[in-house]
Amino acid sequence: MKLVRWAVLGLLACAPALMAAPKPLRFEESARIRRVGGFSVSPDGRRVAYAVSTPDVDANASRSAIWMVNLDGSGEPRRMSSGEKRDSDPRFSPDGRRLAFLSNRGGSSQIWVLDLSGGDPVQATTFPTEVNGFTWSPDGKWFIVASDVFPDCTDTACLESSLKARQASKTKARIAERLLFRRWDSWKDGLRSHLWRVPARPDAGPAADLTPGDHDAPPFAVGGGTDWDVSPDSAELVYASNPDENEALSTNADLFLVPLMGAAGGAPAKNVTSSNPAFDGSPRYSPDGKWIAYRAQKRPGFEADRFRLMLYERATGKIRGLTETFDFWVEDFRWTPDSKSIVYAAEVRGRAMLYRVPVAGGEPVPLWTGGGIAALEIAGPRVVYSTSTLSRAPELWTIGLDGAAAAALTRVNDGIFADLALGEVSERFTPASDGARLQAWVVKPPFFDPAKKYPAVFFIHGGPQGAWQDSWSYRWNPQIWAAYGYVVYAANPRGSTGFGQQFLDAISGDWAGLVYDDLMRQADDLQSLPYVDRAKVGAAGASYGGYMVNWIAGHTDRFAALVSHDGTFDLAGKALETEELWFPKWEFHGWPWNSDQYVKWNPMESAGNFKTPTLVITNEKDYRVPFGQGLQMFTALQIQKVPSKLLTFPDEGHWVLKPGNSALWHNVIMDWLHRYLGGAEADPKALEMVYSVTK
Repeated sequence: MKLVRWAVLGLLACAPALMAAPKPLRFEESARIRRVGGFSVSPDGRRVAYAVSTPDVDANASRSAIWMVNLDGSGEPRRMSSGEKRDSDPRFSPDGRRLAFLSNRGGSSQIWVLDLSGGDPVQATTFPTEVNGFTWSPDGKWFIVASDVFPDCTDTACLESSLKARQASKTKARIAERLLFRRWDSWKDGLRSHLWRVPARPDAGPAADLTPGDHDAPPFAVGGGTDWDVSPDSAELVYASNPDENEALSTNADLFLVPLMGAAGGAPAKNVTSSNPAFDGSPRYSPDGKWIAYRAQKRPGFEADRFRLMLYERATGKIRGLTETFDFWVEDFRWTPDSKSIVYAAEVRGRAMLYRVPVAGGEPVPLWTGGGIAALEIAGPRVVYSTSTLSRAPELWTIGLDGAAAAALTRVNDGIFADLALGEVSERFTPASDGARLQAWVVKPPFFDPAKKYPAVFFIHGGPQGAWQDSWSYRWNPQIWAAYGYVVYAANPRGSTGFGQQFLDAISGDWAGLVYDDLMRQADDLQSLPYVDRAKVGAAGASYGGYMVNWIAGHTDRFAALVSHDGTFDLAGKALETEELWFPKWEFHGWPWNSDQYVKWNPMESAGNFKTPTLVITNEKDYRVPFGQGLQMFTALQIQKVPSKLLTFPDEGHWVLKPGNSALWHNVIMDWLHRYLGGAEADPKALEMVYSVTK
């Protein structure tokens, strides 16, 4: 009842905003939306601490603060930190008396601790290299810290002196003698991700590297859960690491066990999943200490294989699966307090679902279905989870372990959304050539008039093993594009996640065959809508979506304009320049010198057919689809005098993340689409930020 009362009070507080004329969600409005981030449940299950970030477009940066709310909905949310810098990743101490979080308020990312009885946050670590993530040990004595360190150093003094020597060097050249010398958006520079034991109180003892050696532990990941955990008795650490010699060609990861109080250079860690040559990670101890649950894949070399939920019995070393008959990916998961079952999230047919599976065996039981789920925690008899939809930014919700009484816990953006006009969201289903059912999301412009004809944009997702879900995005948000007057059609063709592993597998080795046919059938469906202007339909995509836009440019003239973000232009060149070499090897069945796939599915081979006006976006720190791919695409267009524009960011990787950069990204795209499709004009002030190399 208190949650309901809070919701009513919140709506009453927003009454003045409801009286004003609603605004479409163009970028300037979307930049006002605050972002609910990582969260933590107190040990007694009564409170939730969470991070809220606020974009600052002018500063091209974001600030974030830590907030706290009572799980029963009583009282008002309380801000626990100033939010002048970046405060994130809150974690309650095991006794519930303190709250630790990451902050850069001291100049680098370190752990700060707030005594919940009163006072200001105090810096708890001065680790020489930045803290990327952390957890408490259950006894409260230690922080387990993840940081990129010099692997030869066994103490913090060595780390500090090595870092100072590097910073003082006037030579910035790099030397590599093996692969995977850079990752995602940064060079490795001789550093390795390690887990250190760092004292959380003065009497704990000295810091120590728990994962010494020339390897990453935990391994690099874009998304996914934490790849380490501490046993309930604080005696043992479990972590994931890739044991293979050539990490650039391997998707393997194994789980290792090491004593928490083991000194650096002591007994070697114990590999408990060496029998599986594919991924094992995201370990979680059961509350009673009997089990370690984790996620696993079976096919080595394939990063998009199905993620299964597995159990390792600590006493016997036996391993068994809990979701062998479940045909979707197990995402984030948590143990129930009695250690008898596990709650996990999964993407199913464009939506997220929560399931509960018993440890003793049996089929997973659905608890909830709705928008996307970013993370979840267990609070006594309830699940706390972060969820969003295509029409609402993420908020924290709770639901009973029996699937009953779902309720909103936070309402961070109620006032903002009360003042917005959003487009109606619906689903479309189209038959494929082989009878498969193709799903898509359609978002109409706000203030929709069924008697009018609207321009439209056809969205193609990345991956290629990815999907458009009923979830909010701060990068490719259909609602923002719809607010400029476009019908947005977000297609989920072959290769999309959440539609069964067979549907996903069909794209490997067939990047522009069946999936291209799927997309063209879905484009036919878009153009058949009575409110769509068939002559003013564009296509846009990023990563694999950018590749497909490049392919479309050479194979059809049906679209009036194209937007290609970080798309591959030359498959052979990209295959040998990307940092994750297992990806092209799997997807194209070998290498450019021994597989015809690189010619068969290469957009460059059809570049002579380019005619459609194309905006090309490529970023200089993108090592996944390297910078030169976009430059080649733009050059090919320009040589043939095809109307084209290049947008590039020297300080972004595969994604455009900085608020100021995002403002420019959105407005350059909308200016391009306005020119060829006729939607609303972009913000002229935002376009003034462009530094033009040529005009």
